[in-house]
Amino acid sequence: MDAVGGCPHAANARLLAEGAVAPVLLPGGIEGMAVLGHDALRDFLSHPDVAKGPQHFTALAEGRIPDGWPLRTFATVPGMTTADGADHRRLRTLVSSAFTARRVEALRPRVEAVTAGLLDGLAEAAREGDGVADLRRHFALPLPLGVICELLGVDPAHQDRLHHLSSLVVATDTEPGRAVAANRELVELLGAIAAAKAAAPGEDLTSALIAAHDEDGDRLSRPELIGTLLLMIIAGHETTLNLVTNAVRALCAHRDQLALVTEGRARWDDVVEETLRWDSPVSYFPFRYPTRDLTVDGTLIPRGTPVLAGYSAAGRDSTAHGPDADRFDITRTTGAKHLSLGHGPHYCLGAPLARAEAAIALEALFTRFPALDLAVPEAELTPHAGFVGNSVRALPVRPGG
Repeated sequence: MDAVGGCPHAANARLLAEGAVAPVLLPGGIEGMAVLGHDALRDFLSHPDVAKGPQHFTALAEGRIPDGWPLRTFATVPGMTTADGADHRRLRTLVSSAFTARRVEALRPRVEAVTAGLLDGLAEAAREGDGVADLRRHFALPLPLGVICELLGVDPAHQDRLHHLSSLVVATDTEPGRAVAANRELVELLGAIAAAKAAAPGEDLTSALIAAHDEDGDRLSRPELIGTLLLMIIAGHETTLNLVTNAVRALCAHRDQLALVTEGRARWDDVVEETLRWDSPVSYFPFRYPTRDLTVDGTLIPRGTPVLAGYSAAGRDSTAHGPDADRFDITRTTGAKHLSLGHGPHYCLGAPLARAEAAIALEALFTRFPALDLAVPEAELTPHAGFVGNSVRALPVRPGG
């Protein structure tokens, strides 16, 4: 795997031509596998003999994974993403009420208000930049980061630092010493936030999580609390950040598709779903481990192997999405449902919020700036660091108007 990252689609196509499962070499020479085909990935994600717990990771158990390994946090952070069975259900239940369809709908006016303010900021940034502004920095990032931090009751003063640290933690090309330092600082910052909430609880999700922990000491340990906050902040903004960025890129490159939705012949929800399929905000997500030797689509995956879920590859698998799987088409009605928000017991809890934020953001953006376009050719955009996230590092646009 290329730790520096880049556009995954050409590599995915080559791998898919050889099969739905591929051996991969992870940073540090750790052998792993990637499940790339749609049907194989769907079945693997819900297989009863596939686990998330780090005790099932053979190389970790054997001491071959150093502290500075760039993917170690994915494997070891306490919380929902590394829990199985009853532990996973317990942790998931604690936060699920914050992301129900009803709760998300109640958040809509707040998301719309934040979006409107950010559009003003984008326009101002463009005026100061000779008509060009970084849409990722001024719009796609602060919207989901602000909403998730507001849900958690995090002081806005911490937001920039939280994003910086979480970006270092999830990037696969972060130097080991820097990764260890970033992870330590992130845990310390989240610990300070939790301590402040414990001392002065509010009407927010962090206070609710602490209350659940305090009422029943064996339900949520301090490491689980910190791990849950870390997960919610990272997953609560990084995915939506990439989703909005990728959708804007897709619509600018396919003006006919943009016309369909601005003229009312398609929905903004359709744009969101097709972007999730065609240019998944997550490319390869770590990790799952077979708890026994497992054969997936004719390929043996030995017990304890770290397996990447290849969402970007599955989204363009022609066996599931048809011979035109490489085409961005928001009117698509045939083919399988995409897997970009997961499948099975670890399906993304925040999916309703991510979908709503993206649809609101895109509609408001192109209503305010109907002539918005990229300020540089797509080929000149710098890809996202690493092979986990799938997007670009900056998105310079000319909003116009």
